[in-house]
Amino acid sequence: MNAITAKTLAPALGFVGALALATPATAQDQLDLVLDWFVNPDHGPVILAQELGYFADAGLEVEVTAPADPTDPPRMVAAGRADIAVSYQPQLHLNLHQDLPLVRVGTLVSTPLTCLLVLADGPVESVADLAGGKVGFAVAGVQEVMLDAMLAHHGLGGDDVEQINIGWSISPALMSGQVDGVIGAFRNFELNQLDIEGVEGRCFYPEEEGIPAYDELIYVANPDTMDPDAIQRFLTATERATHYILNNPEEAWDIFAATSSELDNELNSRAWGDTYPRFASRPAALDYGRYAGFEAFLFEAGMIPEQHSVDQMAIDVTRP
Repeated sequence: MNAITAKTLAPALGFVGALALATPATAQDQLDLVLDWFVNPDHGPVILAQELGYFADAGLEVEVTAPADPTDPPRMVAAGRADIAVSYQPQLHLNLHQDLPLVRVGTLVSTPLTCLLVLADGPVESVADLAGGKVGFAVAGVQEVMLDAMLAHHGLGGDDVEQINIGWSISPALMSGQVDGVIGAFRNFELNQLDIEGVEGRCFYPEEEGIPAYDELIYVANPDTMDPDAIQRFLTATERATHYILNNPEEAWDIFAATSSELDNELNSRAWGDTYPRFASRPAALDYGRYAGFEAFLFEAGMIPEQHSVDQMAIDVTRP
């Protein structure tokens, strides 16, 4: 998400900090969850589970916070400063090779959401057309890895483009001509924001450009300190919320949007419609092949020094 989106969503932080206050006074197990960014439609199951009382039904008091930096959540969990965090599957693979004690315990969004974004009326009609151009990225590390892989799919290398850290100023950087493309743009947000501004965007999707499909948003925990029972109950509550959303998308949007006036706008409404079908309907379920395949892809591309087993990366907390 770009800076405009972040600014739009920032006031929602007051709501985030108040989430835990909505639970009953009866004894509940505390679970500290840190999001990957400000509250937005990507987090629908978490917010709905809170609003519909599903966390309370599961005996949980969930305190939700947003990070100052989207790279912080997994490190906070690894350091014991949060119980669970929303992160990204590609980021998890890299974090584990940085020796962070993390494991995937659930899935929030089960398909890729990011893309390589360009202007539809510009000269870039394929990824190969970016040769000699400038490509912006928001998060160093994982997005650079993704870009290199997409370029390699077209016979190019990372040095064939100039890579520029643009922070979260994604749409403005693209529309102003500062960059020719942006890696890490969210197809459910930036495409809609450009359209609202009267500009048409074109996405090149990683899963169609040589990168294996992956889970965009996942829940990670520290395997050395986590409470599997509490996490299982958390996932049960968010699964209930996900099915409520899938069965009642308009009513669910009304509940979500009512939590903060800053969320109730055209951009988030559009993003909601593009996002909710991608929520994992079985958040605890683990696709072993998906994690093994992505690890193998990174290894074969020379991006990691060795391959971890799936058991080192991800677990299904519902299995004995």
